[in-house]
Amino acid sequence: MNEFFNSISRRKFLLTAGVSASAVFLKGCLGNPPTTSNSGGSGIQAQQVANVNPEQKLETTKVKLGYTPIVESAPFIIAKEKGFFAKYGMTDVELAKQASWGSMRDNTEIGSAGGGVDGGQYQMPMPHLITEGLITKGNQKIPMYVLAQLITHGNGIAIANKHIGKELSVDTAKAKELFNGLKSSKDPFTAAFTFPHVNQDFWIRYWLAAGGIDPDSDVKLVTVPAAQTVANMKTGTMDAFSTGDPWPYRIVKDKIGFLAALTAEIWKNHPEEYLALRADWVDKHPKATKALLKGVMEAQKWLDNFDNRKEAAQILAGRNYFNLPTADILLEPFEGKYNMGDGRVINDKTKAAYYWKDEKGSVSYPYKSHDLWFITESVRWGFLPKDYLTKAKTLIDKVNREDIWKEAAKESGIAAADIPTSTSRGVEVFFDGIKFDPQKPEEYLKSLKIKKVTI
Repeated sequence: MNEFFNSISRRKFLLTAGVSASAVFLKGCLGNPPTTSNSGGSGIQAQQVANVNPEQKLETTKVKLGYTPIVESAPFIIAKEKGFFAKYGMTDVELAKQASWGSMRDNTEIGSAGGGVDGGQYQMPMPHLITEGLITKGNQKIPMYVLAQLITHGNGIAIANKHIGKELSVDTAKAKELFNGLKSSKDPFTAAFTFPHVNQDFWIRYWLAAGGIDPDSDVKLVTVPAAQTVANMKTGTMDAFSTGDPWPYRIVKDKIGFLAALTAEIWKNHPEEYLALRADWVDKHPKATKALLKGVMEAQKWLDNFDNRKEAAQILAGRNYFNLPTADILLEPFEGKYNMGDGRVINDKTKAAYYWKDEKGSVSYPYKSHDLWFITESVRWGFLPKDYLTKAKTLIDKVNREDIWKEAAKESGIAAADIPTSTSRGVEVFFDGIKFDPQKPEEYLKSLKIKKVTI
């Protein structure tokens, strides 16, 4: 299996027409936020750090977190800009914008001591794959800890304007003739995700396969960094892409495409990206880890107050973060307002991004049942061998540190009712009626018509 992962070259991970040599990004990251003295936003960072109990004195006040410019990273940015990290003693949090998920993988591997990062924002199951040495240089195993889920929803499947009127919607079965016609042509339907074998790859695969479209034989899948997706759509080099806001909604605003589906329509209240750190950093800094989590949790609660979303959009849209021409590209999706670009309009707050609590309860808590879905889906597509279904519990227990989340939540005064008592969120239901029961992952796989594993 290691040979399979090795066959995916590092250059493929960094594929994009607009990105130059990857070495530029290995140690550095693009457009890091300004120092406190000249940053914008609320200016609350300048406040004094809250009094800290001597028994709670942190091992360090410094950490370097990598992020990509999509809404999943908002808790980090808000925690820094609104002073929530500083409130809990983490006064020296550096946010490092990544050129791509390949850069994030590389920078995690070398760590902050080598010019990389201590952790940050990850698609799933990247932390598990890094822990297993499946996507690292020389298959080096670098233990990681998953500490919190960052967000629910916030992603979409964007389609080029040339396909308007061809019945491309949530249900891809309606457009099967389109895919069949392009399959054998010199220009097959080309769809992009931002990193192979992780959630934004899974969303577009699930969407296609639910309608009877085999993503491995009926379309061409490519890897493109999130910030490059819109530019590639403009040049006509791809037909679709899957990533987080603001990029799917921006193609509508730029009048170059439309949204066939929101991931909120594919799997309501689905888990998205996560906060994870190198295990060696956490083991060395247990108190600082909990302080970091407390800052993230407070930022998540702040973000889930819709009265704060206008300010949040303005902060995130700034030049030092997402660098958007207008905050409205973020604000409208933040409020659940999507002009889908093909005549369909969605105005539904339940389909907006959530950071702290959604209809199913805690967003921030890292349910182990969700880790299991990501691993099961990896087996589905042949990214992991079938024996990972039996190995999954051991791997998840090693990587998922929901115990640290609970400790941080209790210490910060989170209400007991907001702290889940089970590591499973229970049975999950997808838009096509398929169900995932964490107690029976094999039954989920058996129920799927298109898969690369025999069950």
